[in-house]
Amino acid sequence: MKQIQMVDLKTQYEEIKSEVDRAVIDVIASSAFVNGPDVKAFQSELESYLDVKHVIPCANGTDALQIALMALDLKPGDEVITSDFTFAATVEVVGLLQLKHVLVDVDPDTFNISLEAIEAAITPKTRVIIPVHLFGQAANMEEILALANKHNIHVVEDNAQAIGGSYTFSNGVTKKNGTMGVIGTTSFFPSKNLGCYGDGGAIFTNNDEIAVKIRSIVNHGMGERYHYERLGVNSRLDSIQAAVLRIKLRKLDEYIAKRQAAAQHYNEFFSQIDGVTTPALNPKADHVFHQYTLKIEGLDQFKLQNYLNEQGIPAMIYYPIPLHSQEAYEADRYNDEDFAVTNSLCKQVISLPMHTELDKEQLDYICDHLKKYLSQN
Repeated sequence: MKQIQMVDLKTQYEEIKSEVDRAVIDVIASSAFVNGPDVKAFQSELESYLDVKHVIPCANGTDALQIALMALDLKPGDEVITSDFTFAATVEVVGLLQLKHVLVDVDPDTFNISLEAIEAAITPKTRVIIPVHLFGQAANMEEILALANKHNIHVVEDNAQAIGGSYTFSNGVTKKNGTMGVIGTTSFFPSKNLGCYGDGGAIFTNNDEIAVKIRSIVNHGMGERYHYERLGVNSRLDSIQAAVLRIKLRKLDEYIAKRQAAAQHYNEFFSQIDGVTTPALNPKADHVFHQYTLKIEGLDQFKLQNYLNEQGIPAMIYYPIPLHSQEAYEADRYNDEDFAVTNSLCKQVISLPMHTELDKEQLDYICDHLKKYLSQN
């Protein structure tokens, strides 16, 4: 059996090697390393794929979130509501911009931000809600958007883990993740479903005015060359990464289908084991399985992780510590009892290998060893 990887980028590359190598060499030969033709082509192709008016590439997913908030003309102290159970980048940018992060609990089934917790946290100072489409599945966007509209609050989607997925509204309209709020953001970190070979990110919007601001912000705040209209940053997707992403974008739906097939294999196996909860599926959203995360009750997840690693099975714990308990983000306004679900999940979750190259032999090996450990503990 081939060695199991948490994410097997090497094997994935081998399948598209000739295309990637040719594209990279073409960029080097052209010397158009920054904002070259491949960046513009990727931007246009991603706009078509997502059915969104504006895609603005940038340097990474964290920059994408920061730039999105900068484009909304927020003031220090304005409140931003987001999930307590997510990667730190989501809340990190809030602090960097001197905004006030308001962390809230999540749904016990999907692990996405809780609508009830959002509603309870809204104050007259709330300006933004950032739903995180965690592990590859959209949050309950219809309800979140309705709540935000009621209170005149912006919705910025953190779509770093769920690009390619979609959400269907009760009227039958289906939209791609990242295109439902006023702004959507994503990351092209190599391990993502659509990943480049370094850092990269993008921002999406259907709002023409906001798109103009974002294009200025990513380029030092310039409108015309050397005319600085606003405070900006230097955040660009380089041409080599864009060339790689163009190739992978054409295969994204295929990659997602392979992840979903692997997840189905896991689901069929683990649904038969007591005490193991497989990922909940929102009937309004398709799950693209950036991560495959089990919830296992009554076990030391770190001991299980160590056991799996000893068997040659990489496994990760996303996330072991709630953000409200992290030194960088803890605050007197947070009460631990308000995060009952997150606190519980941090002690129960474990993520198994999930990528496009998993084969049946590897999947069976992973399942059998996890079942063996559970039967003995």
